[in-house]
This record gives sequence, C-alpha cells and structure tokens, in this order.
Amino acid sequence: MQMRKTVGVLGICGVLAGCGALQVTPAAVPADSEGQTRPQSRPDGVQTEVQRPPSTARTADEFDTTSSEQRAVAAAAAPESAERALGSTIVSLGNAAQPGFWLETPLVTTPGSGRVVYPETGKSVQVDLIPVADGGSRLSLPAMRLIGVPLTGLAEVEVFSAG
Repeated sequence: MQMRKTVGVLGICGVLAGCGALQVTPAAVPADSEGQTRPQSRPDGVQTEVQRPPSTARTADEFDTTSSEQRAVAAAAAPESAERALGSTIVSLGNAAQPGFWLETPLVTTPGSGRVVYPETGKSVQVDLIPVADGGSRLSLPAMRLIGVPLTGLAEVEVFSAG
C-alpha cells in the first residue's frame, strides 16, 4: 500500500512539474524549430529578429537571446510627452523561453507599445504590452535583466503606454 502511495505522489509531482513548463499566452511565440528567429515589432517601429533560446537552455544567460543592439534599442528613453501613465503593477518572471521585451499585464486591454520603469534602479525598458485577464503581471527575462529586477522575486514597476 505504501508503494502505491509513493508512486501516486511521484506521478502527481511529474504532472505538476510538466504543467509549470507550459505557459500559454495570447502573444506566445509559435512553436518552431530550435534556433529559429521571428520578426518582432519594437516600440520604435524597427523590426528586429528575436532568436528563441535553445531547448538545452538552463541559465538566464542561455535564455536571454537578445543582442546588445536589441538591448540598446529597448533601453533607449522614450519621449515622455508621448507617453501615458497606466499605473503600477507587481511583476514576476514571465515565460523565459518567450524571447523579446514584453510585459503581460491586466493594465492594458489591447496590445501595444510601452515602457516599464523599475523605481529601485531608475532604469526603464521599452516593451510590447500584452493584455492578460488574470491579476498578475509577467515581465520578460531580457526586460527584467535590463532594468535590474530580481529574477526570483516580485517587484513593483511603473507602466507607461506609448502614445
């Protein structure tokens, strides 16, 4: 009887571990072969190629496939006169396998461009704003790294919409 319970618990743990790896979002990058790139619209209108992380990625450096040029574009200051404050939100790390600079948040109802500011560091990043229905906001791995948000915790950020 004890063996059955152990096997049952291990089976449930396996299923739950698999569920944690799945994050389906409205703007999820379509599954394609490893190393494929996909054009992604940036807030400044420039198309950049975003490379998916390899399936063997295990560290933040391996998951963050953005180039130094892409990071520079994302970190560039947006004209404040063209922005509209949306409010503050608590963010956690989003799907690390989804490349690019984005924020999934209930602060928007339609996709668009914007900027996220982390008051702790004073740094900001331009992102694609992706609406979600649930109460949590999730920030991409490259965006978190660029503005200094801790990857393993929750942080409050300010969100602005472009235009």
